[in-house]
Amino acid sequence: MHCPDSAIVAAVLPACGRLEARQLGMTLQGCAIRSGFEVDLYVSNALVDMYCKCADTWAAYQIFSNIAYKDCASWSTLIAGYAQKCQYRHCVELYIEMKSSGIRTTAVTAASVLPGFAKLKLLKQGKEMHNYILKQGFESDIVLASALVDMYANCGSKREAEHIFENMSHRDIMIWNSIIGAHASDKDFDSPFRIFRRLWHSGLKPNSITLMSILPVCTKMGTIKQGREIHGYAVRSSLETVISVGDSLLDMYCKCGYLELGVKVFDHMLEKNIVTYNTIISAHGIHGQAWQAFSFFHKMKLENIRPNKVTFVGLLSACSHAGLVDGGWSLYSSMIDDYHLLPDMEHYSCMVDLLSRAGRLDDACNFINMMPVEPDINVFGSLLSACRAYKKVVLADLVGGKLFEKQLKDSGYHILLSNIYASIDRWEDASKVRTMMKEKGLIKKPGRSWIQIGGWVHIFHARDTMHPVFNKIQETLESLLFEMKNEGYILDPSFCAQNLVDVDIGDELMNLHKS
Repeated sequence: MHCPDSAIVAAVLPACGRLEARQLGMTLQGCAIRSGFEVDLYVSNALVDMYCKCADTWAAYQIFSNIAYKDCASWSTLIAGYAQKCQYRHCVELYIEMKSSGIRTTAVTAASVLPGFAKLKLLKQGKEMHNYILKQGFESDIVLASALVDMYANCGSKREAEHIFENMSHRDIMIWNSIIGAHASDKDFDSPFRIFRRLWHSGLKPNSITLMSILPVCTKMGTIKQGREIHGYAVRSSLETVISVGDSLLDMYCKCGYLELGVKVFDHMLEKNIVTYNTIISAHGIHGQAWQAFSFFHKMKLENIRPNKVTFVGLLSACSHAGLVDGGWSLYSSMIDDYHLLPDMEHYSCMVDLLSRAGRLDDACNFINMMPVEPDINVFGSLLSACRAYKKVVLADLVGGKLFEKQLKDSGYHILLSNIYASIDRWEDASKVRTMMKEKGLIKKPGRSWIQIGGWVHIFHARDTMHPVFNKIQETLESLLFEMKNEGYILDPSFCAQNLVDVDIGDELMNLHKS
């Protein structure tokens, strides 16, 4: 059997990459080596591209390193490969090396390295690249424009991202997706919907990437009405069958509290991956339905989908919410012994939370002492929360000391410890913690909630009096408070540090309990 010539090998390798047919690509590489044309630049570049598309950047780099005379395509292909595999530091470092070697930056190279600048938040380098793009006359390139929008958005410069978008004479779906994504990552939840409506009226059809960008906004806001409308569009457009869209819909329904609808989405998905199962397992765990989470874990194994570390975080969390201590220990051991997954800090935190919630604080302390790494604030935070629930004040003193050694920038644990002291009338200690907060410049972030009525989302901040119907809301709260007190509910002092903070009607409603 004759080996194909270099032209055929160079032409077929890109198809191997697109199909992720790594084995066939390696066979063609073997043909190239036996025929002596592995040094051919076009074959070498095609091999780099094939390995990058098969997510094997190490093998791609080995080929790249052996190219005697690299051209712009050699550099750009590997830079893009690093970016696609989220190896952004390698991506940027290789670009710097390329510039040092005297290779000119093309539009393709710029589009490949901009994601690296974006994820590493290298705004200065991103702006320099933007200036270069303008000087070279590349600004009308839609791929580059989208990459610039992503870069500025990731670096926190939303105004520049909007400027690029608004000044594009021709907008395709790619740049619309970029600007929706830019706003979706912000706290201004109205903007992504506003832009989505503009896209809809522009005549372009949202694609799977669009839906994956807008659905998380529905999830954050709990706007189930818009989520269901987008779901309807996905069904009509046959986008529901795209696995990433199915995963986003599943996540949206579960996190909005519609677990049954989430299960329906799961059941209708023709193809499921590790993300699908992790989402449904975590959702049932958070809702306290541990046995259902275990059932999905069993289905996952039957489909030969190997669990990862995220899977076990969801399962351990499910055990924690359901108080299944023995089950949690069993899963923790299985993760290490059966799947050879070493625990991360999140797994340690789950185990401490599991033991602490069950009132086994001594076991939780022993677990922390046996950890092979220094516990982080979440591990100690789980224990501190249990100290409040089980009134273990001496232990709370020790845990609080450990937390404060870590120079916390979050006021939450300071307030928790202060409230523990206040619950047993240790006002002086509670005051000291509050004073420590002031000295560190820590401010309690105001709570925020929202509700959708019709097509309008009403957002409320703690102690905010600016809502147009604030007085009517206050009257309703007063009425509720009066009725609840008449039924025998009283304030729980452990949830309200008296003499330290002002208590309003909203606080009183939150802190009432049956006497």
